[in-house]
Amino acid sequence: MKFIRAMLMSLTVCFIASCSSFLDKHVVWEYEKPDHFPVLRSIGYAPISAQPGDNEQIKNIMAMRASKLDAYRELAEQVYGHQVQGQTSMKNLISSDDKARSRVEGVIRGAKVIKAYAVGDTYATELELDMSLVYDLYRIETRPRKIKKVEYY
Repeated sequence: MKFIRAMLMSLTVCFIASCSSFLDKHVVWEYEKPDHFPVLRSIGYAPISAQPGDNEQIKNIMAMRASKLDAYRELAEQVYGHQVQGQTSMKNLISSDDKARSRVEGVIRGAKVIKAYAVGDTYATELELDMSLVYDLYRIETRPRKIKKVEYY
């Protein structure tokens, strides 16, 4: 009984001593900035005549909005990538049904409309995303960091 008690006591002391190294240090953080920031560009298109609306002005406005959304979708593809899902069904070793789905999801901040114009029956919107601005917005929100120095006591 005394042996087990002494063993548990020595294990407890060893455990507490090993944890003390985690508590006796001071970490100084340094913020790191990338060397290069790309500028991403995208163009979105929308047909004017296919838009819902009673007159040409409403169809033009709807096409403007749709082309802007398409340009933002393209920027999201460049930043976050595509999620592609595929499914094939087989019956008697013969492919009976093929399905493919693509999905893009993300938040785009700091994009600027460079140009918005009509080309025939199509409306186009050009967007630009400067990744240095995205980096600055990200730093304001999350404050990323790296270890600069660790002092042990």
